[in-house]
Amino acid sequence: MNALVIAALLLVLLTLSYQIGWSRSRRLASGGTERLHSRPIYHGVLAALFALLPAIIVLGLWALFSETVTRSFILAQLPPETAQLTQVQVQAVINRVQAIANGFGVVGEPAPEELAAAQAFETFQLVSFLAVIGAAAALGAGGLFFAQRRIGLRLRARTEVEIAVRIGLIACSTVAVLTTIGIVLSLLADALRFFSFINPLDFFFGTTWNPRFQSSGTGSAGEYGLLPLLWGTVMISLIAMLVAVPIGLMSAIYLSQYAPPNVRNVVKPIIEVLAGIPTIVYGFFALVTVGPFFAGLGNMIGVDIRATSALTAGVVMGIMIIPFISSLSDDIIAQVPRTMRDGSLGLGATQSETIRKVLLPAALPGVVGAILLAVSRAIGETMIVVLAAGNSPVLRFNPAEPTSTVTVSIVNQLTGDADFTSPQSLVAFALGLTLFVMTLLLNVLALYIVRKFREQYE
Repeated sequence: MNALVIAALLLVLLTLSYQIGWSRSRRLASGGTERLHSRPIYHGVLAALFALLPAIIVLGLWALFSETVTRSFILAQLPPETAQLTQVQVQAVINRVQAIANGFGVVGEPAPEELAAAQAFETFQLVSFLAVIGAAAALGAGGLFFAQRRIGLRLRARTEVEIAVRIGLIACSTVAVLTTIGIVLSLLADALRFFSFINPLDFFFGTTWNPRFQSSGTGSAGEYGLLPLLWGTVMISLIAMLVAVPIGLMSAIYLSQYAPPNVRNVVKPIIEVLAGIPTIVYGFFALVTVGPFFAGLGNMIGVDIRATSALTAGVVMGIMIIPFISSLSDDIIAQVPRTMRDGSLGLGATQSETIRKVLLPAALPGVVGAILLAVSRAIGETMIVVLAAGNSPVLRFNPAEPTSTVTVSIVNQLTGDADFTSPQSLVAFALGLTLFVMTLLLNVLALYIVRKFREQYE
């Protein structure tokens, strides 16, 4: 309900301010011979910015500090001895009071002081929300009044709007960068805590993965050799790419260079449907169909192939990522200038020679990007591996046997009641950091390839 009220307030401010700014500039433009510096649309956008930004700032500040204010208010309503409890106990009491105030059930009979605190908090919620909404509306109206007073024939509204857009783009980029840095730092901090329990050399070069699920400080920490998981991830990803890259690239070449328009319009949407199938469905497909097929094929030719194996997971994962390579490569090849293709054909090259020696080299940076996206998708896949690979974290080089991957082990270590002070749970962050480094290296390699071929063909 509160979210709907806030959305309605912002929508009203946006609509009203834009209309007032646009109408005022139109009246100024029709009232004399002097022309406006900027079009009315820019005056409307500028008025909307002056009305919305103060309201958004107020709402953002309240969202940032509301939890602290709420916590302090509830503690002030409870007996003084509540503050002497541990942090976990204090938070439990606060959560209990909030649940009572919001009409949710709680365990046991609420104490009189809890009921009194809940009643006071309920009133506080209403008053604070009305105060924040009123302040946001008042500041928005003030911003609109100020913007309306500024609107004139010589107002450089377009310049100010472009500056605001540039600031917004910079802010979005900053948020993206800071988010990435925050993710890396959080992984790094907990990974370093894990390495305080386990020797990094034993982790990165160990060949045995056998974590034990004891609480922190009890029993043995277990063995955390990364190599079985890393090799399982690499092996399944390689099998997937061996399936997806040829099929995806060849289908893209056919659709962009050989297929008639009516065939292309039918086949391309069908291929792209694969991208919309949930991964759990692919997992069932691997478990029910592909795995038994490979097992039966192995029996026919005298080779022991497990139904749940790296081969099964890799093939199904390759089928899943075909649309990523096919659709993106198709669009990239189609963007190569037609003059290059016509020039090659005009010089006597065949269509296949034109594709191999002109189109593919020119489109290679984009194709590499598509393949990189598919590889990243394969490395991060979990559900297919859980159902099709057998979840056996043993260092094996035979793709026909069960294996496990880094992502599956992360899920296993964080499933259930996780104690984030023990190596059994902290190892998930070390595994996540390893995946991040792997993806980073793939990006560096792709960037090198892209720059090399751009220098050669541009």
